[in-house]
Amino acid sequence: MAKLIYSYLASLDGYIADKSGKFDWAEPDDEVFAFINEQERSIRTYLYGRRMYDIMIGWETDPSLAEQSANMGAFAKTWQAADKIVISSTLDKPSTKRTRVERDFNVVVIRQMKAASPHDIAIGGANLASQAIRAGLVDEYRFFFAPVIVGGGKKLLPEGARQNLKLIDERRFRSGFAYLSYMICG
Repeated sequence: MAKLIYSYLASLDGYIADKSGKFDWAEPDDEVFAFINEQERSIRTYLYGRRMYDIMIGWETDPSLAEQSANMGAFAKTWQAADKIVISSTLDKPSTKRTRVERDFNVVVIRQMKAASPHDIAIGGANLASQAIRAGLVDEYRFFFAPVIVGGGKKLLPEGARQNLKLIDERRFRSGFAYLSYMICG
């Protein structure tokens, strides 16, 4: 059975975007990006909310992103080769290949997808991930904490969600980023 993995870059105080909606402070350097690429190799399907999908489509529609570095090029290839499912009631048609739109967040469908997939599935977007966390669907968390405190904004994790976790991996980077990976226990 595939794992549903919630992976994100966040501030040390647990935000994915600051109060003004910016997240440029979380831009990974080459060392962090290379490690992200290693982590993404096991992913063959991405589940996104509408806003996260809108952010990510540039990896297919904007060739200048992939041209910026070898790591960015590698990520673009991985992302383009994966299936994408956008859960949105407002998106009519996807603008990337290998992408389909689902109108509703359906716990049963996601459980079936996990059971049938030979590869791990990533979930992206804090709102969508919050629904999956509350439904008990997330199996693993992979967080990259940037060396910054932003003091408020869009939260990484939902209020009121409590889970017991086991640390399964950690890594420190020269830039001050820290990677922590946890699996659900119990």
